[in-house]
Amino acid sequence: MGFANIVPIVAAGLLGAHTAWQATRPSNHILRPPGAYDEKDFLSRCIKCGRCIEACPYAVLHVADWTTGLAAGTPTLSARDHACRLCEDLPCIAACPTEALHPLASREDVRMGTAVIDEDLCIAFKGMRCEVCYRSCPLIDRAISIDYRPLEGDAIHSVFAPTVQEDTCTGCGLCVERCVVSEPDVAVRIERKPPGANSS
Repeated sequence: MGFANIVPIVAAGLLGAHTAWQATRPSNHILRPPGAYDEKDFLSRCIKCGRCIEACPYAVLHVADWTTGLAAGTPTLSARDHACRLCEDLPCIAACPTEALHPLASREDVRMGTAVIDEDLCIAFKGMRCEVCYRSCPLIDRAISIDYRPLEGDAIHSVFAPTVQEDTCTGCGLCVERCVVSEPDVAVRIERKPPGANSS
């Protein structure tokens, strides 16, 4: 067997190994629509029908691509690109035929994750007035509030620090989408809730 014949075989083997690795990757980092169960349960219920994606009036949801392994074909969203608008009637949940998106009484019950602010990146913690994440929050003063305190080492200026209330934050991602910081990274991110936190 010549070298020219070996190359395609090796390439196919590497591709197969990579595909198998992707398929077993955990997808807990993926942001899910409102009402999603913990990831394992969500993946067992979601039939990848796309109805929730079609029902979203803001075109926020999209299909997870092949790089997400077993999550490929399931609904996800990128908070930085298009955050969830927390529709009053939650049409994505209503469209789900399998309760992969669990019915919720109101948008305030949504628990997609929790906003986490990086104090090293957030300009508010450097003494600059911002409040963009605070003003963007649909549950203003409940999910994100402002903590007013003196700027350390500065007798004149104060810090208007955004503070996330973990028990109230829905994880919608509007704070992430609208954060004015982008370099080296956005100053706020959404971390997924632990298993079961979205199914109450």
